Amino acid sequence: MISFLFIVNRAFSGASSKLMAQAAAASGPRPLVLCGPSGSGKSTLLKRLFAEFPDKFGFSVSHTTRHPREGEQHGVHYYFVSRSDMEQAIANDEFIETAEFTGNMYGTSKQAVRDIQSQGRVCILDIEQKGVEQIKRTDLNPILIFNNPPTIAELERRLLKRNSETEETLQKRLKAAEVEIAYGLTPGNFHKIINNVDIDVAYEEFRDFVVEELKKQQASGVHFN
Repeated sequence: MISFLFIVNRAFSGASSKLMAQAAAASGPRPLVLCGPSGSGKSTLLKRLFAEFPDKFGFSVSHTTRHPREGEQHGVHYYFVSRSDMEQAIANDEFIETAEFTGNMYGTSKQAVRDIQSQGRVCILDIEQKGVEQIKRTDLNPILIFNNPPTIAELERRLLKRNSETEETLQKRLKAAEVEIAYGLTPGNFHKIINNVDIDVAYEEFRDFVVEELKKQQASGVHFN
């Protein structure tokens, strides 16, 4: 009887695992989350990744209630919306993750991720710590990467170079960076930590990790574009 039950349990477990793998493959590639303080070099890593693999990735366009900066386009860099519209969408459970920073709301909609997954592309999510905590509670099973900057002093230099920060917002960003770095370096919070001191070395490490993850997904039956 014990042997029979063991065989049945193994068969059931195997069938369940197979069904879970099939469901994951059907939903499309796992989203890739890149987290790190503003000014840490995330944009450079992603630009290089998109340039090298133009057909494999899709960037999730987030919503925000802040005003566009010079050169930013609606639907390209962000969906610029009113606070009331965004609050209503959140109430309708249309977002995977949301956060508020310096009086402005940010968020990633579920539809933005689905649109990219349906194309057989990996959806890239550039989100903050709170967003990471929220997306972990979903069924998206994201790949989590933390981009660790060289120093806080270097972050400050880069942010000042943008000429888009007031002294107040600069200090808020630097304080937020300290918290985010502590979270990012805590074991278990991310699948991979990139120490972004030299951008060429950091990109190679980032690229190799992502490519290896995609190979694992392909082996499990996930379809890519």
